[in-house]
Amino acid sequence: MFSVLWISCLAVMAEPEPERDAEDPAGADLFSPDADEPPTCSSLTTKELQQNLREVKKRERPVRLLFEIPSTRIIEHSLSKYVVYQVVVMRSGSFDSHRVSVERRYSDFSRFHHQLLEEFNEELEEVVLPRKLLTGNFCPEIISERRLALQDYLAKLYAARCVRHSPHFPKFFTEQEQKRAHGLLRAGQFGPAVEQLRTILEIEEKLLPWQKPTLTVPTLSALAVCHRDLEEPEQAFVAAQRALPPVRRYGLKHHRAALLELLVDLGYQLGRPVAQLQEELSVLRDAERGKVSLRSLKELVVQDFL
Repeated sequence: MFSVLWISCLAVMAEPEPERDAEDPAGADLFSPDADEPPTCSSLTTKELQQNLREVKKRERPVRLLFEIPSTRIIEHSLSKYVVYQVVVMRSGSFDSHRVSVERRYSDFSRFHHQLLEEFNEELEEVVLPRKLLTGNFCPEIISERRLALQDYLAKLYAARCVRHSPHFPKFFTEQEQKRAHGLLRAGQFGPAVEQLRTILEIEEKLLPWQKPTLTVPTLSALAVCHRDLEEPEQAFVAAQRALPPVRRYGLKHHRAALLELLVDLGYQLGRPVAQLQEELSVLRDAERGKVSLRSLKELVVQDFL
């Protein structure tokens, strides 16, 4: 019993940072004032110490992306007929229990593959897209075979470091949905736009360890605009607040000013302290006079994904 307690106690006292991908540039700030401090060894029972050690081991598992194509469907229009594949994206281990999916045609995969080859032809020499067939495309056996082949193709692409860090990678999974969501936003259909944007955000958050930390900024900004126009100030404030740190860190000055302006306005409405945000906005505008756009966040958002 003493040895178990001692080992567990050491695990608590010398607990490492939560594991994230070794290439992850977007890890959370574990040393922020709001971060929870680990409990001291003396305050925990043996059972709690053992549980703590199990949690440490879970966090040490490497994070990977997994892709699954569990189903397909045939879509028929008056002049066209094609197969769409449901592509599920998830993160491995205990990091992700939620599956999120998009639908893609074979032509989407083909376009994506050729974009990648333009930049990474040598690196992808052994990654082959399942070939296009001239006949039998709607035969159940052919569809099933291609479904599995495309699933394997995505896994091989992810294994290539150059691909998973490429901006083409998140675009394949989100660009169609972004265009659809922003079209709904511009049409004033904010409720349906929010549903699309939430799916996009979930996918982007799964891809974020291998992408620029600013990846989610356009989506969070669009969510903030939609929630505000739906008269949901609390949700709008949270979305804008989440977008602000990467915007500050990576110098997106136009978004920074627009986000700060929205946060100040919403903060007054919600009775939140906004003095620091107001001061930051004033300093930014004084320092960048004539260089920072005076457009609102909504004006910036509606220009995205045209």
